[in-house]
Amino acid sequence: EVQLVESGGGLVQPGGSLRLSCAASGFTFSDNGISWVRQAPGAGLEWLSGINSAGGYTNYADSVKGRFTISRDSAKNTMYLQMNSLKPEDTAVYYCKYSDRTGNDYWGQGTQVTVSS
Repeated sequence: EVQLVESGGGLVQPGGSLRLSCAASGFTFSDNGISWVRQAPGAGLEWLSGINSAGGYTNYADSVKGRFTISRDSAKNTMYLQMNSLKPEDTAVYYCKYSDRTGNDYWGQGTQVTVSS
């Protein structure tokens, strides 16, 4: 059974930083790409960033490029999102998402990030 568990969210002031983690199990983590998605209050899902299986290729949404950094540690089956220069508009629930080769999507339970003074 695929499981994704996010952690690391919380309340942070504008300009601050957080690092989110996504612990994965139930699939061969090292063979698969994985991504981060968020949902702000009252808004739809927004894809943020993805990383390939080896970690050598990453891409970002324009809204977070230059501020967020995605990474992975396949030895720990964990993906990370380092978030710097946080803004109030980054307030959202952050999810990790894995899509298998048959097109099924798997999501974690999400972690809340609130950026406020």
